[in-house]
Amino acid sequence: MAEKTVYYIEGDGIGPEVWKAGRPALDAAVSKAYGTEKKLNWVELLAGEKGFAETGEHLPKATMDALAGAELAMKGPLNTPVGKGFRSLNVTMRQVFDLYACIRPIKYFKGIESPVKRPDLVDMTVFRENTEDVYAGIEYQSGSPEAKKLIEFLVDELGAKIDMTAGVGIKPITPAGSKRLVKKALDFAIEHNKPSVTLVHKGNIMKTTEGGFRAWGYELADEDYKGQVVREGEEGEGVIIKDRIADAMFQNVLMYPEQYSVLATTNLNGDYISDALAAQVGGLGLAPGVNMGDTLAFFEPTHGTAPTIAGKDMANPGSLILSGAMMLEHIGWHEAAALIHASVEKALAAKKVTVDLAVQIPGSTQIGCQEFGDILLSQL
Repeated sequence: MAEKTVYYIEGDGIGPEVWKAGRPALDAAVSKAYGTEKKLNWVELLAGEKGFAETGEHLPKATMDALAGAELAMKGPLNTPVGKGFRSLNVTMRQVFDLYACIRPIKYFKGIESPVKRPDLVDMTVFRENTEDVYAGIEYQSGSPEAKKLIEFLVDELGAKIDMTAGVGIKPITPAGSKRLVKKALDFAIEHNKPSVTLVHKGNIMKTTEGGFRAWGYELADEDYKGQVVREGEEGEGVIIKDRIADAMFQNVLMYPEQYSVLATTNLNGDYISDALAAQVGGLGLAPGVNMGDTLAFFEPTHGTAPTIAGKDMANPGSLILSGAMMLEHIGWHEAAALIHASVEKALAAKKVTVDLAVQIPGSTQIGCQEFGDILLSQL
C-alpha cells in the first residue's frame, strides 16, 4: 500500500470546524479512487492557540522539528494580532522552512454569482514570492532607538530625506530569491501547457527592488529557457513571458482576464492580487493555496480565522478541501483530486451551501459548515 504522511495543524478560530468537516472528504476521495492501495496518514502537530494552551508556546519546538523532516503538511488559519503581540506564525514558518513560493490557483466554479460580468474567464495561477519584500519582518517602531539609529544613518551617510519620527522598514528583494520563484512559475507553465507567464511588479517606482524582480525574471528566461520561453512581442514559439506594472495589472485582470494564465509576483503584490482574483470568482471560501519550498509543501486554506463566526457552524470548509485536492495533485494522485473537484461542482449545483456562498448563489439554501462537508462527502 502507498501511504503518505501528512502533518496537520488545526488552526485557530474556524480552523477546527473546517478540519472536522473537510478531512473526511479527502480520505473518502482517496479511498474511492484507489481502494486500499493508497492512504493518507494524518499526524497532528500543535501550533497557535491550541499549541499555547498545551505547551505554553504558539509554535512549539516539537512542531518545528517534525516539519523540518516533512514532505507534506496542511494547516488551518492561525491568528496573528494586528499591530501588537507575537510575530506572524505563518511568516515565521515560511522563513524557517524556506517556503519561498506561495501558489494559488484561481478558477471560477459555475453557479456562484460574481461581482464581475465574466468570472468564467478567470483561470490563473499566482506564484507569489514568499520570504522577501516587506514580509521579511525588518521594521522598527516610530521613536524607537533602532528606528532613530537607522534613520540617522540613512540621512547622514546616504543623504535620504526621512522624518525622524517615522517608523521604518526594509524591503529586501534578491536576484536568487526572484529567480527561483520565476523558475517555479515557468516550469509550471511549461508542464501544464499554459500560454504565458506575467511578471507583476512596481518597478516604475521601486526601480532597484521591484524593478530588479522584473529584470532578474527576464534574465532567467533568456539564459535558462531558450527554445521554451519567448518574450512578448518577439518571434519564436513557447511560453510567452511578459510583465505588467502592479496597478495596471489590477485593471487588466478585471477587463482582460483571458490574457493572463500564470502570474509571478513579489510578496506584497502577490498578497493583494491573489485575494482580488479570488473575489472575482466568488471569494476566499473556495480559494486553495500552498506554501512550497524545495522539500516541504505546506497546503492551507487562504481565508483567515474568522473569529466572529468561530464555533457557530457557519464557516466554509471548501478552501481547505480544495487545498487538499492541490496536495493530491502534487503527489500525483490526480484521480482523487478530480473526484474532489467534481464533488464541489455537484454541491454548488445542488444549491445547499454555507452562508458566504449562499449570498452569491440565487435560490440557494444556507446550511452549516458540517452539513456542507457532509454534502461534499456524499457527492463523492
